[in-house]
Amino acid sequence: MSLRTRTRAALGAALLFIGTATQGAPMHDLLIGTYTQDGSEGLYRYRFDPGSGRIDPRPVQVVEAHNPSWLVLDATRNRLFAVNENGPGNADPVGRASSFSIDPDSQALTPIDRQSTLSDHPTHASLSHDGRYLFVANYAVAEDPGGSLAVIPVNPDGSLEPVTQIATHQASGVHPERQQSSHVHSVVPSPDGRFVFVSDLGADKVFVYRYDPANTERPLTPAEPAAVTLPPGSGPRHLAFSKDGKQAWLTLELTAQLARFDHADGVLTQRQLVDLIGENDGGKHSAAAVHPSHDGRFLYVSDRGEVNRLLVFALEPDGTLREIQRRPTEGQEPREFTLSPDGRHVLAGNQLSDTVVVIERDPESGLLGETVQTLPVSRPSHVVFMP
Repeated sequence: MSLRTRTRAALGAALLFIGTATQGAPMHDLLIGTYTQDGSEGLYRYRFDPGSGRIDPRPVQVVEAHNPSWLVLDATRNRLFAVNENGPGNADPVGRASSFSIDPDSQALTPIDRQSTLSDHPTHASLSHDGRYLFVANYAVAEDPGGSLAVIPVNPDGSLEPVTQIATHQASGVHPERQQSSHVHSVVPSPDGRFVFVSDLGADKVFVYRYDPANTERPLTPAEPAAVTLPPGSGPRHLAFSKDGKQAWLTLELTAQLARFDHADGVLTQRQLVDLIGENDGGKHSAAAVHPSHDGRFLYVSDRGEVNRLLVFALEPDGTLREIQRRPTEGQEPREFTLSPDGRHVLAGNQLSDTVVVIERDPESGLLGETVQTLPVSRPSHVVFMP
């Protein structure tokens, strides 16, 4: 697959948009990764005005790529990494990871390299804290080859080496369709960088690895204990940590639940299990993304399926989750969302209704307010602010 960067220079329109922005408020660049089977070209870069909470509807850059569904920023080295969630039946049937340079002045993206992830449908990735390795979650819809964790070395210039380590896990087999093989859904380092947590939807476990950069060919080794077991058939999806690393939260996709953990030295101890399905809720539910607020006082979770909403939790002093709001995302399948840098807006990507919805947020109460904008974007998957 060839990657070609195309900058759309609509200078007059851009100047008009900037002129209407709030005086003195710095503009932000926003990246949106998409699925490309239905008309999207790949990776889009937009301009976001924090004063008005609006995205300029004309992208300033489009990078052609196949299914760049998850994005990873390395701000210290001006690099961007993306997983290309490809598999059988796609225009490019090979799961890949790609790297890009970021111009420090213009924020323009330039492709650097790409590598096979040695499986299908990579859905998530993260960087080691020293920037030397890209950890990739190969979900792999089909039982063959099945899901896996792949470790890709990253060179100082941003180029990628072939996969140096791969790990697979035993599936639980509880769900007759979703758990007959491993389905690694996310790979998240601990805040101190010493451990890597691998959520395997097919295994009903979060596997824990110790990171040792001195072992260049196999930098990950199983920790002790090597895994955290979740309820049978729950399907762990995405894990997020508090800034201090003492708390962690995990979405359980198949049972639409949220697990809260205490964390210390690579060990997760479950303290709470919250149902996202309410007493009067019907239809299908699917827990997806989870993100804490920048100040660590609130937690936000997306519930997909037929309800399509964000749930807001206040974090009590002892870490207990207390639900305070359920707010529709006004679209279908809110796969991912992000908080604006100033915390005054939430941007939700509704994958199946082809929209990114900007919602007001009160930083003091954590509550979500009115809809500011509904931006048409074909099959949005990941929304990330550039530094």
